[in-house]
Amino acid sequence: MTSDQLAQPDRLGLSLTEQASLTSGGTAWSTAAVRDVVRTLHVSDGPHGLRRTQGGTVFSPSVPATCYPPAVTMGSSWDPGLLHRIGAAVAREACALGVDVVLGPGVNIKRNPLCGRNFEYFSEDPHVSGVMGAAVVNGIQSLGVGACVKHFAVNNQETDRMRVSADVDERTLRELYLPAFEHIVREAEPYAVMSAYNQVNGAYASENPRLLTQVLREEWGFDGLVMSDWGAVTDRVAALAAGCDVQMPPDGTDGEITAAVEAGRLDRDAVATAAGRVLQLQERVDGAQRFEGWDEDAHHELAREAAGAGAVLLKNDGGLLPLDPAARLKVAVIGEFARTPRYQGHGSSRVTPTRLDSAWDALRAAAGPGLELSFAPGFPVDGSVDPALAEEAVACAAEADVVLLFLGLPDASETEGQDRTHFQLPAEQVEVVHQVAGACPQAAVILANGATVSVSEWQDRVPAVLETWLGGQAGGTAVADLVFGAVNPSGKLTESIPLRLQDVPSYLHFPGQDGHSVYGEGRYVGYRHYDTLEVPLAYPFGHGLSYTTFAYSDLDVERTGDNAWTVRATVTNTGSRPGAEVVQLYVAFDEAHSTRPRHELRGFAKLSLQPGQSGQAEFHLVGRDLAWYSTRRGDWRIDPGSFTVEIGASSRDIRLRTELHTPGDGAADPLTAQSSLGEWLDHPVGGKLLRERLDAHPGVVRLDDVDPMSLAAAIQIPLVRFNGPTLGLDADAIKALVAAAGRGDGDTP
Repeated sequence: MTSDQLAQPDRLGLSLTEQASLTSGGTAWSTAAVRDVVRTLHVSDGPHGLRRTQGGTVFSPSVPATCYPPAVTMGSSWDPGLLHRIGAAVAREACALGVDVVLGPGVNIKRNPLCGRNFEYFSEDPHVSGVMGAAVVNGIQSLGVGACVKHFAVNNQETDRMRVSADVDERTLRELYLPAFEHIVREAEPYAVMSAYNQVNGAYASENPRLLTQVLREEWGFDGLVMSDWGAVTDRVAALAAGCDVQMPPDGTDGEITAAVEAGRLDRDAVATAAGRVLQLQERVDGAQRFEGWDEDAHHELAREAAGAGAVLLKNDGGLLPLDPAARLKVAVIGEFARTPRYQGHGSSRVTPTRLDSAWDALRAAAGPGLELSFAPGFPVDGSVDPALAEEAVACAAEADVVLLFLGLPDASETEGQDRTHFQLPAEQVEVVHQVAGACPQAAVILANGATVSVSEWQDRVPAVLETWLGGQAGGTAVADLVFGAVNPSGKLTESIPLRLQDVPSYLHFPGQDGHSVYGEGRYVGYRHYDTLEVPLAYPFGHGLSYTTFAYSDLDVERTGDNAWTVRATVTNTGSRPGAEVVQLYVAFDEAHSTRPRHELRGFAKLSLQPGQSGQAEFHLVGRDLAWYSTRRGDWRIDPGSFTVEIGASSRDIRLRTELHTPGDGAADPLTAQSSLGEWLDHPVGGKLLRERLDAHPGVVRLDDVDPMSLAAAIQIPLVRFNGPTLGLDADAIKALVAAAGRGDGDTP
């Protein structure tokens, strides 16, 4: 904010009491108004559609709005352009419904598949989360409506979410849990950021000056408003001082702010700054376009497109899918989810849809006259057991040529406020798979779930598995598009599917105990763990099949600057159908002893190609793509050496690779007396100084005479421990070496 904006509350004649009132909500879903100077700003949950409430409480029902597929599905499309269009469509509805700020997107990392809110997040990978989240933000704000990115930060579970401390080391924080937020702040400039419920290393996220001021504002340059998650603030004064501008919802504690200022415990400028940010937000959203309504049919079609684009074809042995709608076939549709769709999760993001398609209705509408469809519910959708329904399903399957078996998680199992307790589909559904596959081996499973589920108990019984996630209000029609081949699956997994829950790297730590969730797995989340240790998987990160095939060729790398390269690869549609391929770029570091993940995603491009057509994927690598976060430096560093660029169809299907070299960033860590002998010898300045000193003033031992095994042990010893005759160093000599190395003058002391 500019100095004029910071001074605006005083210039407008707002008293301390009025300024304090702006730092909390006016109602459950709006900011406070002050006279005719500051108007009420209306906010709405909206990661995948608006929940514009009709009442003043957090539990009030909402007006109908388009329910787009949640982030789990949108992310699997790997299509930022599509997400930009969805963001703009949500903004159009926000304008029509009088919403100033949309509370979304959510970009937290999928640390564990049991997180009850995983359906609201994009990926286990920060690059995917950041790029897709930025696309949504840019789409929303293209019409002048504000986007509020959430939940900052390290909000990766629902268990004890309002108290638990996420205990995470600094390098993991910087490399895994913050980069998505950083990318969005730098590239999309969101109007607002929502602070999370949880603590981060013992400090509440909403009262954490390091996160909200030092990192978010001073390092990344965020100039918008920070609002708390609903009920996240435990200390109103501490939150405001830390950089949380608005507490939501209001709780009648504005007097605590004025009292703290009057008592000298809170700087009055902090109140003015927060109030000024509310005024700045008002100025920004006052430029939003206003509409009387929106084209419900067009928005429904966009939701249908998104549901189709986000579906992932996991398996398709023998080309069972797609089915020909004009063929003479008997197709049994089994599973109540075909008739009663699972299309979104529970909690604050739940949208009242403008309409709702079922797959059963859509399949019947799309089937030709020769395709005979039958239906059996198979099981109750609430997770209960009904043997009669299973028997009916088997009888239905026995009469069919092909079975479409709709499975998924019960609605109540994926919700804000609680984590899942297991990784499996309900046991009665798994039993139905085995029985139905025995009656009709030509069965395709169509999954509906907001987070990964175990497939290892049943997938070998069926030739095809189509993961549709949660499809939003048009998901049923999208399923028919996919099954009959009107849409070619092009989604890819943004989260790995393990064989067992026990293989998940956070298995021993999630969700924690005694108020702490220890992130003991560090940076090794998802494919960073599985691929580094070569852990067997059901399906790897980035996997997804198509009804066509693609060939990769002609990898070309052009150096464009210091630690900068342009990477290009050609992809050709070698099949008979139009299709789209997500081309993925990973940067790999081969190390004898791993100090970082085996490889990490650094770019992706989605190419739509006609049969026989070739297209070129282009990526731009920069120094940050090679860097790791050094806690010693308190900054990013690039080490000199070789690395490999990998181009693949998944993290485990690498088609092209080439080795490159980086000179590093040219920076050297500062040396101290506590730096090891090896660090001194390897230092570009310190090594020369130390060797010259040892040559000029030899001790009892000369380094060149030490045998390799002894030297290997010695180089780990801090230089200060050599104070004495061994190397001919005393305290004054070591102090002089440190000073000379710090000056970088290379003059031997």
